[in-house]
Amino acid sequence: MRTLVLGAAAFALLATLVPRRADAQTAEFTSLRIMRDKGIITQAEYDAAMSDLATSNGGHGADSTSLVVGKWSTTLYGFLESDFIHDTTESFNDQAGNALVARPSGHPLPAPAVPVTYTGANGATMFSIRNSRFGLRFRAPETHQVRVSGLLETDFLGTSLPIGTGNAYNGTEQAFFTSPTLRIRHAMIRVETPVVDVLVGQYWDLFGWQGFYNPNTVEIQGVPSQLYSRDIQLRVSKTLKTDAVTFEIAAAALRPPSRDSQVPELQGGLRFAVNKWTGTMTAGATGTSTMPASIAVTGDQRHFSLPEFSQIPVQSVSKDTQSIAVDAFIPIIPARNETAGNALSFTGELVYGNGISNLYSGLNGGIGFPTIANSLAINPAPTYPQNIDNGMVVYDLQGNLHAVQWTTWIVGLQYYLPWVQGRAWLSANCSRQVSSNIQEFTAAPGSVPNPQQGTYVPAEQVRKSEDWFDVNLFGQFTPSFRAGVEYANFNDFYVDATHAVNHRVQASGFFIF
Repeated sequence: MRTLVLGAAAFALLATLVPRRADAQTAEFTSLRIMRDKGIITQAEYDAAMSDLATSNGGHGADSTSLVVGKWSTTLYGFLESDFIHDTTESFNDQAGNALVARPSGHPLPAPAVPVTYTGANGATMFSIRNSRFGLRFRAPETHQVRVSGLLETDFLGTSLPIGTGNAYNGTEQAFFTSPTLRIRHAMIRVETPVVDVLVGQYWDLFGWQGFYNPNTVEIQGVPSQLYSRDIQLRVSKTLKTDAVTFEIAAAALRPPSRDSQVPELQGGLRFAVNKWTGTMTAGATGTSTMPASIAVTGDQRHFSLPEFSQIPVQSVSKDTQSIAVDAFIPIIPARNETAGNALSFTGELVYGNGISNLYSGLNGGIGFPTIANSLAINPAPTYPQNIDNGMVVYDLQGNLHAVQWTTWIVGLQYYLPWVQGRAWLSANCSRQVSSNIQEFTAAPGSVPNPQQGTYVPAEQVRKSEDWFDVNLFGQFTPSFRAGVEYANFNDFYVDATHAVNHRVQASGFFIF
């Protein structure tokens, strides 16, 4: 929070540091809406800015504070969030994501694993401010029909020490919740030209055309089965727009998913929107805006290159994977602006993916690499020099590399009540994820590991599928303050047929600036 205060103070101080020159260059605080109305920025520049701010501020971004110095401008935006959460198990932190639900009483992991019955039989209450977010959007003056802008967005959900693993505590809850770690969400530069647009830096993954189709929920995103990821990339896109429709095509090269791979990840997609068929949509909890009906189809190509499955690898093993996603936003009862009541909208996403678990929040399904056979009884036992996060690919005991397959879908409805001009609304979402092959790389339920043979991870710690749903009620009490309450239901199905359930109740307040 200290960083936020200092950042806001520095932003305000900029106005006093601008030199007063003879050409009467001045600094003033204004908004994107006023800048557009005064002709300081074009409609195209305004639309680009609103698109960048949509998932955080929605239509409120038009009135976020902007500092204009000459022909340059900087927009400060974001929200402060306070969350009050109760779970019926000790499975999650404030961000549940795709973490496994702890196994219920009577269903611990097999020895020698530490039993987890306690966490599956006891609840947890958490208060958190870690999802508070702020960002800066920079705009340079247009030159020869070329527009350049930059985006720096942060929150406090950064990686920090775990607050507990069994009886070994590496950090404290006090530090985790009251001194959270600042992290970068977006840090990118966009160059828009009459020919193509180019984006470089860290931004939403193109796969799933992320940022446009986020469901409306009180819960911290990404929720189960929702593509929700950002990565360092080089993206080229082209937008063709008429009064009736908008067509976009884009391709991106991204950081390879495994450290030693020499081939970037490739993503591409098409998006089609019907401009006059509009509806009200809230992305996440704070991004309420008017959006046109649209559909997007995207693909992902990955090349994995890992050390061979040996204690002392000599050569590498490669695997190529392909995935596809279809996303849609459909205004069932249309609305021309976000203050219109009696508006109903649908969001949906369907994904068939191979080796893409890191494009979801915290998804690995509990799978890991098998142990190496210790036929000579070496002490300590030989280990595989793993150089990739768990969940994307896995070796079988014969040394063949496989991609972990997931099929996921998530659909949602948002209904804005008619008698309060859209200031109160209901939303509901449901999702499912299932793997067609993860069970092939787990040990049989109840089996005892043999240290002289390679051994898969226990079936008792691996998820086969998960079902999730939630219902939400939101109220917009002032233009800058809203609150929401949620009930969410998490249903995990382990490979050994154990069923684990968590019920979550969350109430949150949001100050949007």
